[in-house]
Amino acid sequence: MRILVLGGDGFCGWPTSLHLSQRGHDVTIVDNFARRNADIELEASSLTPIAPLGTRLAAWKELSGREIGFRWLNIAEDYRELLDLLAELQPEAVVHFAEQRAAPYSMKSSWHKRYTVNNNINATHNLLAGIVESGVDAHVVHLGTMGVYGYGAAGMKIPEGYLRVRIEVEEGREIEQEILFPPNPGSVYHMTKTQDQLMFAYYNKNDEVRVTDLHQGIVWGTQTAETRLDERLINRFDYDGDYGTVLNRFLMEAAIGHPLTVHGTGGQTRAFIHIQDTVRCIHLAVERPPERGERVRIYNQMTETHRVIDLAHIVSRLTNAEIDLVDNPRNEASENDLVVENRRLLDLGLEPITLEDGLLEEVTEIARRYAGRCDVDKIPARSLWRPRRIARPADEAVPPPGVEVAAAE
Repeated sequence: MRILVLGGDGFCGWPTSLHLSQRGHDVTIVDNFARRNADIELEASSLTPIAPLGTRLAAWKELSGREIGFRWLNIAEDYRELLDLLAELQPEAVVHFAEQRAAPYSMKSSWHKRYTVNNNINATHNLLAGIVESGVDAHVVHLGTMGVYGYGAAGMKIPEGYLRVRIEVEEGREIEQEILFPPNPGSVYHMTKTQDQLMFAYYNKNDEVRVTDLHQGIVWGTQTAETRLDERLINRFDYDGDYGTVLNRFLMEAAIGHPLTVHGTGGQTRAFIHIQDTVRCIHLAVERPPERGERVRIYNQMTETHRVIDLAHIVSRLTNAEIDLVDNPRNEASENDLVVENRRLLDLGLEPITLEDGLLEEVTEIARRYAGRCDVDKIPARSLWRPRRIARPADEAVPPPGVEVAAAE
């Protein structure tokens, strides 16, 4: 199968590209190195050493005998080039990772909020418009997020994308409908993913674009079977306050003897999945495309749920690390319940890697091995959901937009 992997140089995109190639698919990566550029901006690199993409691709060909193509392209801006690429390669599937993926990064400033919206929404819409205009019958497999649901669902199990509702109409009659589960985003990043849902629903309804949307939990772990083959293929391990996911941050902190930084009470419940299971889910979705005319398929791509404080205690038991409760930069409830339906992926044959099975291996294999590369100053989460406002004197007038104020001499 000919497959485009948009964002194929990133944390999820790179191991997915290798996994699909290993399974015999003809893979082409599309990327503009936005994630590598964010490292430069934040002055925070991966704990693991990431080789240039050219080195990665050459190493994969040397080890596997298979070639992965590459095109530099900003799909959020370069629509014509994207359209030409679709027409040229005629992909049967497009795996879409090409979005800014970090909630904290999306909340750093007004610039980061606007960048996340412009990049993510334009990237998704350009892809859908390009598929329609090119006439390519490509199945879109999109990496979404459990965060579109919010955290907590009034005591019910969160279904896979759709919710059956009864609506009372005139004369006391009731009608039943199935709707997208009401979104409740917790950041600008999550908000863009809710917009993705609506665009998929529209293009599926109007143009019969085939879509599978994978609402993924928090990814933990680093390596997959393919990235373990050679250090040149190693995957990212982000631990900084913007891109580091909570469990990987705990693992790194434990490896260097730093207290585990639990934000707030740690009572927040989150859904989790190992990176190896992520790539397995992608290939299961790619190799089982929906029929033309079938509605958007939605899977909850997660394998287990845990409270953050419970995760900290698990890591602490394994490593003897201390736990430190710090201020929570997010605007969220201090505690929540989260029960999630994920039967459809399990029915496809996914055999999950559990936290208890894999945590110690991640600590010893990755976090401790590369602990010397850690910059402790990058650990604190400094992106605030509600930035502190600078108080103005009561008699200081705020100029209207467009009015310049001369500087005092």
